[in-house]
Amino acid sequence: MKLFDVLSEAVDKSLYSPTDVTTGSTHVRDSINHKRVMSIILLALLPCILMALWNSGYQANLTLNQMLAAGQIDSLPNLSDYTSMSANLLKGLGLFLPLLIVTMITQAFWVALFASMRKRAIGSGFLVTSVLIVLLMPPTAPWWQVAIATSFGVVIGREIFGGTGMHFLPPALVSWVFMYMAYPQSISGDAVWTAVDGYTGATPLAMALGDGVSSLAAQGITWQSAFLGTIPGTMGETSTLACLFGAAILLITGIASWRIIISILLGVVSLSSILVISNPEAMGPAWHLVLGGLAFGVVFLATDHSAAAMTVKGQWISGILIGLLIVIVRVFNPMMPESVGMIILFGSVMSPLVDRLVVNAHIKKRKSRHV
Repeated sequence: MKLFDVLSEAVDKSLYSPTDVTTGSTHVRDSINHKRVMSIILLALLPCILMALWNSGYQANLTLNQMLAAGQIDSLPNLSDYTSMSANLLKGLGLFLPLLIVTMITQAFWVALFASMRKRAIGSGFLVTSVLIVLLMPPTAPWWQVAIATSFGVVIGREIFGGTGMHFLPPALVSWVFMYMAYPQSISGDAVWTAVDGYTGATPLAMALGDGVSSLAAQGITWQSAFLGTIPGTMGETSTLACLFGAAILLITGIASWRIIISILLGVVSLSSILVISNPEAMGPAWHLVLGGLAFGVVFLATDHSAAAMTVKGQWISGILIGLLIVIVRVFNPMMPESVGMIILFGSVMSPLVDRLVVNAHIKKRKSRHV
């Protein structure tokens, strides 16, 4: 299959329904397929995308107006009215769209290359992976670094294992972890959360872990603003409310496992509650749930079918383990506050082992009944 043919077929699969369908009485008929799953996930991501556009522009415009009031700049550029929804959306679109184009072009190159070598068609998760990668990036992420991270995530996380359906790590999550390890200043430094040159400021999670939750009030950050997402952060992680809308769509359609979501939250809430009892100044469970990338990671990354445990008990075990580790790393290693992605990736690697142990335990239990 030639490279041009592969790209042409990828466009057809992304935009249209396939003309060649499986027929015959020997096949299982179902209303869901991989393309429909990806379409539902993209629909679930829509609230986070809209919030990413608005909040990225809002944070930049708000900072510019504060700098003007402080005399740090002489005038405001165009579209700098932070009270205007359209101005915020347009400025956010100017930050979001270039990163999306970079990720899509980079991913298209590698996916088409591997598909042409294997003489196979491109899968339908192309757009979803690109959107997830962008939502995991700060608005100031350099394009060339995002391209390298996308290349690593697509090639190492998916293609070398055989492509869609054969990999066990989410490419978007692998891309984020690579970016976090290779270019930490571009994704976790104090100058990356607001797209204004010369402006620096730590994330609310870093402030809460370093100086206590009381330090957030001095910055005008409340629990409500953290829940709504009107705070600095990576594009898709700031709004817990937007993630909840996405979670509702994924759970109603049966795409995501409610056991994974509940078990991770159970691990976070239980351990953080214990720590608050022993240390009243520690960050409580309510703040853990709305700060950092916890909500986005739990809803869209931990529930990925290529990463999550398959057995019922395995989902509970791996989910609770992920939740506990998130709190442990946040509290006892505040130098890595934005570590949710790293821990979910660790949980993804451990999921096959957890499933294997659960299955072996069932086999052993069944054998003991017949002795």
